[in-house]
Amino acid sequence: MKHKLCLSIFALVCSITLAHAQVTAQQISVDAHYGFNTDSLIHHIKTLSSDAFEGRRTGTAGAEKAKHYIIDKFKILNVEPLVKDYEQAFTFTTRGTTYNAVNVLGLIKGSTKPEEYIVISAHYDHEGIKNNQIYNGADDDASGIAALFAFAEYLENHPPEHSVILAAFDAEELGISGSHHYVNNAIVPLDKIKLNINMDMISRNDKNELYAVGTAYNTTLKSVISNYKSSTDVILLMGHDGQDGKQNWTHASDHAPFHKMKIPFLYFGVEDHKDYHKPSDTFENIHPEFYKNAVKTIISIFGTVDAMQL
Repeated sequence: MKHKLCLSIFALVCSITLAHAQVTAQQISVDAHYGFNTDSLIHHIKTLSSDAFEGRRTGTAGAEKAKHYIIDKFKILNVEPLVKDYEQAFTFTTRGTTYNAVNVLGLIKGSTKPEEYIVISAHYDHEGIKNNQIYNGADDDASGIAALFAFAEYLENHPPEHSVILAAFDAEELGISGSHHYVNNAIVPLDKIKLNINMDMISRNDKNELYAVGTAYNTTLKSVISNYKSSTDVILLMGHDGQDGKQNWTHASDHAPFHKMKIPFLYFGVEDHKDYHKPSDTFENIHPEFYKNAVKTIISIFGTVDAMQL
């Protein structure tokens, strides 16, 4: 009896171990499909939204630190500079104040359509320090910048068909000035930019809802989003583009200047939460699993549109 019991226990342990190995292998396979390190994603949003970056307000030491952080990561991830040293510097004036700002622009060359471009964007600036409180801007928009690094990881292992510009725009919080400057001083011809994918606030939602805005203006993109089948818990919705009675986000972030130039766009974001533009928009309040799955969703959709004739 003792020998039979030992054998039974041994068999059970082996069965559990094998099942665990199969689950682990399956998870590794899924992660390999999306092609980015989810731990790194969380590390980057935590770092960029830490007090050390002082809220990343345009023209401040915190913004300068964020700029160098982005450039360093682009170099590590083998993202080429679109312009010298990755930096598109510009000056603008708003509300009587003049700012010195810098867009950070990287390039990953396409394999089959190198002369056509998809711009993937997010903004790295936020509100800075007000009344001695740091507005860390974890969701808005350290989440988008960390996702840019995830895209760089993915594209290193899955070369895109179109050339991809990874754009970390400055001064979004100051009149969407960074993307306006980029579009008005384009490094590549605007007629060669086939799509803008913009990410702004993608790391938290109580309902697991992520919106894809822009489909009302493009039937091809509407078809892509309508037919998307999620392999995660993220609920991907269309709307907020002036067609459904909800707040219109068409001009809400860095996709707006592209839309103005009649360049198709997909803007991914969540509805406003209680910490929007408050000091409480901190890393501790993001939803890590939702965030990881949101980035997986956006990368999946990119893979679909990159394979299409845009």
